[in-house]
Amino acid sequence: MKNFLKFLNPYKWWIVLTIVFIAAQSFSDLYLPDLNATIIDQGVMKGDIGKILSYGAIMLVVALIVGACTVGTTYFSTKTSLAYGRDMRLALFTKVQSFSQSDLDKFGTPSLITRTTNDVNQLQMMMQMLLRTIITTPILLIGGIVMCLKQDVKLSVILVFIIPIITVAVLFITRKSHPWFKRRQTQVDLLNQIMREKLTGIRVIRAFVRTEYEAERYDKANMEMLRIGLRSERLMMSLMPVVSLVMNMATLAAYYMGAIRIDTGGMEIGSLTAFVTYLMQILMSVMASSMMMNMIPRAMTSVSRINAILDYEPSIRDNGTNDGDIGPFSSLEFRDVSFHYPEADRPVLEHISFVTGPGETTAIIGSTGSGKSTLVNLIPRIYEASEGQILLNGVDIRDLPQAKLREHLGVVPQKALLFDGTVASNLRYGKSDATEEEMWHALEVAQGKDFVSRMPDKLESSISQGGTNVSGGQRQRLAIARAVIRHPDVYIFDDSFSALDFKTDALLRQALAKETQGAAVLIVAQRVTTVLGADRIIVLDEGKIAGIGTHKQLMETCQVYKEIVLSQLSAEEVA
Repeated sequence: MKNFLKFLNPYKWWIVLTIVFIAAQSFSDLYLPDLNATIIDQGVMKGDIGKILSYGAIMLVVALIVGACTVGTTYFSTKTSLAYGRDMRLALFTKVQSFSQSDLDKFGTPSLITRTTNDVNQLQMMMQMLLRTIITTPILLIGGIVMCLKQDVKLSVILVFIIPIITVAVLFITRKSHPWFKRRQTQVDLLNQIMREKLTGIRVIRAFVRTEYEAERYDKANMEMLRIGLRSERLMMSLMPVVSLVMNMATLAAYYMGAIRIDTGGMEIGSLTAFVTYLMQILMSVMASSMMMNMIPRAMTSVSRINAILDYEPSIRDNGTNDGDIGPFSSLEFRDVSFHYPEADRPVLEHISFVTGPGETTAIIGSTGSGKSTLVNLIPRIYEASEGQILLNGVDIRDLPQAKLREHLGVVPQKALLFDGTVASNLRYGKSDATEEEMWHALEVAQGKDFVSRMPDKLESSISQGGTNVSGGQRQRLAIARAVIRHPDVYIFDDSFSALDFKTDALLRQALAKETQGAAVLIVAQRVTTVLGADRIIVLDEGKIAGIGTHKQLMETCQVYKEIVLSQLSAEEVA
């Protein structure tokens, strides 16, 4: 609830104006039936044209006030709810940006997308409905009861029976439907997950002729969504017939008893008309409450799901012990570092120790699953080391603000991801104020200048989401250029040359050697040819260091490295 109120605070004056308009509209609505009764009893029944005209003029003015207030209510309630939804979506997006990879894995991408869109929309609709009914309902309910008593006390006994019946029905059905709405939102997560997997894996699905299987899988989840939706909606919609039946029975009873009262002279025709109108207002306010109660189960489910994000403490946080000013780059050190994933049986990395400095290239090689990518992901704190320390210029990276730490790093991930935009906008992810000259230089180093020059608009050429309109090798070169343009202290290449041919690979490494003379370079690679010239090669085997040294040293001392080399190169090439 605190999050709900926090996002409303900036719009308190809009809310006040909405309440003022609603209150004015509600009191005007209460006054109109009484005016109508006066016109009938004192004007129509007595034939007094003067009173009909005078009260009619007042009634017209009140009706205009109601219309103006309705417009004001609609405007401010809509403006408030939409702004509220916008701010909550931004808060969720900002919060998710602070999550570590472990946190993202915990919630799951489909669920995070659903919470940021569908759940916020549920709250937005509830907010708009709440602003319209939270004041109107009590005014019309209480005011209607008072005005009914004013018209005829004996006839008002009808209210004693209908209000409790509707209240009990609303509470019972709402309680029954709440668990189903919770399941409904969870099922939306599952549908999003299946759809996302189908879209991202469409090539694999077609390659293995699994289109029908995926269609059946989606249809199964979709039918379950239908079943849950029907169950929840049937429960809530059953409220409408109950309320309508009670309303119609109450109206029938009012006319029947009112006719008897008029016949005996205990009540006037105008009073009966006004009584029935007020009775309708009371029942409509109860109906509005039931509609509000209809939305509350969905909204409360969404509130709990949104609060789970906003109240979640990221597993990796800034501790504020260092402002990030660590001076010129001098060293990057792993000191007895170990890491294991949450709930994993055994560590992924164990007792990793090495030091690298400016102008040094450290290559990391090993079999699949040996922990190479995990090791370099610990440096930008995508994951947090479970034991030991990672030191940058002698300062534990956990003591540095994450943003400051990452300013020292240029990371090229294993999957070269490009964003929707242009070549220039993607390069400026590395440096927001990069000039054209800097961009062309970075492309030249990354061996991407030639193919970008051949594009129709060169730097302004379009790049589609994920970089799907360029080849895998071109994506890698653009991602490398994005890191190069940053001029970081530490370059991290996580298997970033895998899509390049041998010639381009060699040219790229040669250009990088000149560009990175004052920085440390860490290269995760599968190809032996990529790591041959490294100053230091770290061989990982099942999360442990099997050997550290140059190519020549490791060929003599490390059996694991020797096996990797001989699996890729012939004896003549090794020699």
